[in-house]
Amino acid sequence: MSIYTDEGYESRRDYLTSLADDFGMDEEDVFAIAEMLGSSEDFDGLITSLEDFSLVNDFNNFNSFFTG
Repeated sequence: MSIYTDEGYESRRDYLTSLADDFGMDEEDVFAIAEMLGSSEDFDGLITSLEDFSLVNDFNNFNSFFTG
């Protein structure tokens, strides 16, 4: 067993793919961030980074709505 299977995922890849779907992000972006942070951050730092990335992306989309 691994932490991923303990949490209900088939593998780390399955977990990261699920995060991409949950955050509405490209899998490549999630995998790249996960690789930079390392697997020890998959359930902590990675989530925080994806939340931050999502907020920045939402702000940029909101801002571009008003600036054309």
